[in-house]
Amino acid sequence: MSRLLSAMFVVVAAVALAACSDEPKDTHPDQLVSKRRAIFKQFTRTLEPMGLVARDRKDYNPRELNISALELEKLSKQPWTYFTPDSNYPPTHAKADVWQKPAEFKEAQDKYLTTVSHLVKAAQGGDLDLIRPAVNDVQKSCKSCHNQFRNDAAS
Repeated sequence: MSRLLSAMFVVVAAVALAACSDEPKDTHPDQLVSKRRAIFKQFTRTLEPMGLVARDRKDYNPRELNISALELEKLSKQPWTYFTPDSNYPPTHAKADVWQKPAEFKEAQDKYLTTVSHLVKAAQGGDLDLIRPAVNDVQKSCKSCHNQFRNDAAS
């Protein structure tokens, strides 16, 4: 009986938390914001373990890091198509600058893609002394783009 009560409590708590969220749902027919957010979350899940390795908080496994770098490279090309002119709607956290300064936004994307490419090359080389700065450069590129094109309240 206590398992049933525990399970019910978890369900009720999850529903209550969802109901308390003041973030609007993505009601766009193509759910552009949701699609790009999902990819950005995958960026984070893929990059975080590499960051731990770069900061000596996780053991370096060359094969694992190389696979993660290649996965990040694949992901790095995906979200940009979801920043269409009609995708600036709640629940986006993107600043209007994404659409008002498209050349600058494209430049930030290109810089990110370049840093990811350098990370892949470093990972393939297997030299941790080259991997560390490459991981840091990717993280800095993410932060720079967020600073310029993402609302702080969303961070």
